[in-house]
Order: sequence, then C-alpha cells, then structure tokens
Amino acid sequence: LAPSLPLQEDFVYHWKAITHYYIETSDDKAPVTDTNIPSHLEQMLDILVQEENERESGETGPCMEYLLHHKILETLYTLGKADCPPGMKQQVLVFYTKLLGRIRQPLLPHINVHRPVQKLIRLCGEVLATPTENEEIQFLCIVCAKLKQDPYLVNFFLENKMKSLASKGVPSVISEDTLKGQDSLSTDTGQSRQPEELSGATGMEQTELEDEPPHQMDHLSTSLDNLSVTSLPEASVVRPNQDYNLVNSLLNLTRSPDGRIAVKACEGLMLLVSLPEPAAAKCLTQSTCLCELLTDRLASLYKALPQSVDPLDIETVEAINWGLDSYSHKEDASAFPGKRALISFLSWFDYCDQLIKEAQKTAAVALAKAVHERFFIGVMEPQLMQTSEMGILTSTALLHRIVRQVTSDVLLQEMVFFILGEQREPETVAEISRHPLRHRLIEHCDHISDEISIMTLRMFEHLLQKPNEHILYNLVLRNLEERNYTECKPLCPEDKDVVENGLIAGAVDLEEDPLFTDISPENTLPNQEWLSSSPPATPDHPKNDGKTEVHKIVNSFLCLVPDDAKSSYHVEGTGYDTYLRDAHRQFRDYCAICLRWEWPGSPKALEKCNLEAAFFEGHFLKVLFDRMGRILDQPYDVNLQVTSVLSRLSLFPHPHIHEYLLDPYVNLAPGCRSLFSVIVRVVGDLMLRIQRIQDFTPKLLLVRKRLLGLEPEGPLQALPSCW
Repeated sequence: LAPSLPLQEDFVYHWKAITHYYIETSDDKAPVTDTNIPSHLEQMLDILVQEENERESGETGPCMEYLLHHKILETLYTLGKADCPPGMKQQVLVFYTKLLGRIRQPLLPHINVHRPVQKLIRLCGEVLATPTENEEIQFLCIVCAKLKQDPYLVNFFLENKMKSLASKGVPSVISEDTLKGQDSLSTDTGQSRQPEELSGATGMEQTELEDEPPHQMDHLSTSLDNLSVTSLPEASVVRPNQDYNLVNSLLNLTRSPDGRIAVKACEGLMLLVSLPEPAAAKCLTQSTCLCELLTDRLASLYKALPQSVDPLDIETVEAINWGLDSYSHKEDASAFPGKRALISFLSWFDYCDQLIKEAQKTAAVALAKAVHERFFIGVMEPQLMQTSEMGILTSTALLHRIVRQVTSDVLLQEMVFFILGEQREPETVAEISRHPLRHRLIEHCDHISDEISIMTLRMFEHLLQKPNEHILYNLVLRNLEERNYTECKPLCPEDKDVVENGLIAGAVDLEEDPLFTDISPENTLPNQEWLSSSPPATPDHPKNDGKTEVHKIVNSFLCLVPDDAKSSYHVEGTGYDTYLRDAHRQFRDYCAICLRWEWPGSPKALEKCNLEAAFFEGHFLKVLFDRMGRILDQPYDVNLQVTSVLSRLSLFPHPHIHEYLLDPYVNLAPGCRSLFSVIVRVVGDLMLRIQRIQDFTPKLLLVRKRLLGLEPEGPLQALPSCW
C-alpha cells in the first residue's frame, strides 16, 4: 500500500479534482450525483475535521489556511449559484452546513467565510418548494445557531445597501438626516464594501430579494396551511440603511408548503430576534418584513374563521403550541366547523406571543406595537364594535381566548392598551366613552343578550388575573385614589376611643342594626379565627391602625341574609367555610402578583385627599353594581359571573379596594353606593318577595339541590329562576 499523503496534499488533491472536472468536462447536463464531486467534498470536510482534532484548540491548520486563502467557499458559492452541474447547489449547501457545524473554531469572523456565507444566504428561499429547500433551511438554521453562540457576529450579516438603492434611483427620497444617521456597520468588519461584494459571483447587479417587487414581499404573510393573504393598507416604507438577508430568507421559507420547513424557519427567526445586539434588533424591525409577516398572517387567519363559532368550542379547544400545528379532521372525534382554521389562528398567535417574549427588548416593543396597530386595531376592533349579536359573541369569545393565552409582558401591555386605553386620570360621567372600545365592552357586560354579557364578564375576569398593574388601575383604582367616596366627619372627643378600637367614627355596628337581629352564634365567626386569617402585621402597617376589625366585616357580610332566606345549612358541606381555603390560596396568589407594584399598606390620609371632588365609581363598577342590584331578576349563570368578577376585584390587596368594596362601616358620601350598600338593598327586596311565596323554604332547598345536581330537573312554581 502506498503511504498516506500529508493532510494538506490530500486536501489540495481533492479540491483540484473538483476544479479539473469543470476544465475537462464538456457535458454540463449530467447531474452532480453522477460525478465524483460529492465524494471529494466529503473527503475535504473529513480532512478539515481530522486536522482540527490533531491540533491544539484554536490553532488553524494548513488545510484550513488553504481553504481561506484560496477563497474556496467563494468558488463553491459561484458553482452553487449556477447549479452546474445540476444539483451542485444542494451539494454546496450541505458542505457549508457541515463545515459550520463540525468545525469548532470560529469561522464566521473570517471575511472569506462570512462573505460567501452571506451570498449563499441570499440564494435561500428564492423559489418555494424547490428540491434544495431542506438543505437551505438546514444551512440557515446552523448560521442562526452560530449567531446565538456569538451574538456579535450578527454585525457581519447586516448589509449596507446604499449602493444598490443608488443604482435604482431611490436616494432622491432619502433625507439628509437619514444619511447622517446611517449605521456604520458593514459585513466586512468596517472595511468599505466593494461593488462586487454587492453583486452575485456571476455578475448579477442586485440580489434576487432586492429585485422582488414590494407587493411580493408583503405576501410573506401566508399561513402555514397555504392560506392566501392580502396585506393591510400601509404607507410605503423607505428602508435606506441595511439589509438583513438572513431574516429575509427565513421569512420566505416560512411560507413553504412543507410544514416542517416552515416551522424550522420560524425557529430560526426565534433565535435571531433574541440576539442582544441593538443594531440587529433595529435592522430586524425597520429593514425586514418581520412585522408584516406576524401581523398579516394573524389578520389572514382571523379573517379565515367562520362568521360564527360556538363560544364553548373557542374556549375548550385544546391548548395550542405553535410548533405542533398538526390537525387531522378525520381523526378528531370532537371536530366542529372551523376547528382547523381556529387552531391555525391560535397556533400563529402563540408563535407571535413566544417570539415577542423571547425578543430583544426594543425588537419586542416594535413587534408588539405592530400587532397592536395592524391586527388589534385594524382587524379585531371592527369586529368587536359591530352590532350583530352573533358577530359580537364570536369576536368577544376570540378576544377572551387570546387574553387567556398571552404570556408575553410586552404583548400583554399592548393588548391592555387596546382594550382599556392608556388613561389613568379619574373617570367622569361626561367622558365615559373616551376610549370607544373600552366603553363598548363594559356596556356589553350589561347587554340584552345574556350570552354576550357572560362572555364579556368572563373576558374581564381573566383580564384581571393578568400580571399588569394598568388593568386594575384603569378599571377601578383611578376612581378611588382620592377616597372621595367617604364623608369625613369631625371627631367628637367620645369618638376617639372608638377609632382606637378599630371602628370608624359615626359607623353603625351592624350586629345592633334591626335588620340583623336574628344573628345566631353559628352564623358568626370567632374573632381569633378570622384575625389569624388576615395578613400579618408589619412595622409599617400595625394591626391597630383604625381599620375595622376583620372579623366584624366578615360577620357583617355573613349576617346580611337572614336565616329564613338561607338554604346552605340544610345541605351538608355547602356553607361559606367550604370556600375559605380556596379564597386563601387565591389571595396569596394575588399578593404575589401585586408585590412588584409597591402598593401602600394603608389608605391615603384623608387630609391629603380631595374629598370635595364629585365621586364617580367608574363605568366598570357602575355596570357591576347595576347588575348586582338586579340579581333577583337575572338568570343564575349571569349572577354567578357577576359575583365572580366582584370576588376577583375583592382579592386585590389594595387598601382603597378593601375599604370601598369590603368595609361596611365606611361613611359613604351622599349619593355614593358601595358593594355592601347595593347588597343591603337587594336583601331588603328579597325579604319583601319571600313573604309573597308559599312554602318558600322547601322550594328554595329544592332549587339548591337541583343546581348542585342532587335532584332531577322539573317544574317549580312561584320561585325566581335565579334562586
């Protein structure tokens, strides 16, 4: 056997064998697989890997030096672009992918690596459903992975495109300020770019992506399941500074008919948006179609949904993961019309949410604002503002679903501003409709259609569970800030002792009120038990701070409904105490969420409050209190949802909420109402109605058992359905 050649000679031999093929062959129609080129390329890769393994870490061997010095990657790019012989592009993509993946030392900083890599990137995604699509996405993903390892390398892939624009006559619309503010980054580590670097290796003047007409680039927003897209109207954007062709190629491949290719392209974009380099984030949002891709595809998938979908189907469709958007109608036993379209929409919304969650901060804000302006306002708002009951119900159910689904803080913030507006000053009756969508949604909580009311209330209930301070402040707290729901009476000397004992001056002890003379010992809760349930005292917030004692408040609410109107003690395990443990857990959860908002531990001092200002509880509480006041005449399902929202509000550990919603002893200003005062009026009406119903107690017990599923349904006369 002949002795083995030194690695460098062997490497040069294989490379020259490839170049000689082009010199000697006359048949350029034979496929590359009929030649020895794939074998020679594989041998070259093996030699480079072997050389690196035999040397110390970071040391460049003679074979790698040869590859860099002789610009082998540039030559391969030229051959791949010409696809000569047929199939050569595929071989070149595989070689680049394996080279970047198997060589441990950093190659991309070399100009003779990142420049041909950049050129090859431009060839990817040019035509969809090509035989090389799989190799293209593998190549792009390995480049993304390398950039994730060393984020600064992304600066090599932000291309200056002033020259290409100049050749098209575009600079006439570019301002001087724009030119002055142009980023100085170039792909060649600060070196000025040569004309041939902007053109292809075969002399093409511009890249194929730059030759694309703008309307074709707008069509990047096609759905994963081949839904056609029409772009939203948008002013033409001049993007003079840089090209980010890695993103552009991935965007093209997201519309591949092959779902696996599209998902891999989405994964590559996810890696790129998370890079911490500010220049890349700016280029990503200002010089690519990424924002358009997200928003236009959301719009197209939303518009592809049926006009009416059962709200229960929207709510119960299984949790969506964007990367697993695979659905077979035939295999689904719980299929319903529009399920495929609904899953596609929710899957893409999940991708947008996760992308914004992972994105660099400035990129995340820009992407979320694009979703707000182009999708929330441009597409969802007209649907939510329509007058068709079926349309309102479907659009509100979809809004409810995405409110539940969103996890990105930045996207949540934009969604909150979309639903509620950005106002933080106290509401007035005159300006109640200042933010039209907020006004309409709150009005829908008291809609003539019970279905719409329940769905809108459910949406607000889930919105209140989101970790965003603006939600509660906008809906409730901004109207309680000055505590002008209270009437401040000057203290008499004899009142001071009462205040020190935890009661407010002038307050009536409800246990001595004639309405509550039937209090029995089992209906009250011992002081010690409830005091131990309340939050512990802190140095800044001692127990004896003038607040009404917790046990007195609890017993006041427990005793609101007389025993004659109660049925809970007739059915074992249905008293208020069954809710106590769950209430504690929920309260702890809310305390954890609100901790970062740095709320005060005690109410704002009355001397610092503007008590003269007219009090308005705000549109949201007004509708809830109105609904609560009609509880005896409303369906059971509506009542459950109204009380559920009020319970959520009561869980927030803000002193003004606790005082206004939960303290029966607070002195209300004239014309003001509180939750307790509303319930007192309801109980008064209840007691009058009870007297007109024969055999009230057994009928009430029967209704309770039916609602609990303990008795079969049947006719029942002279008892409101809500009971």
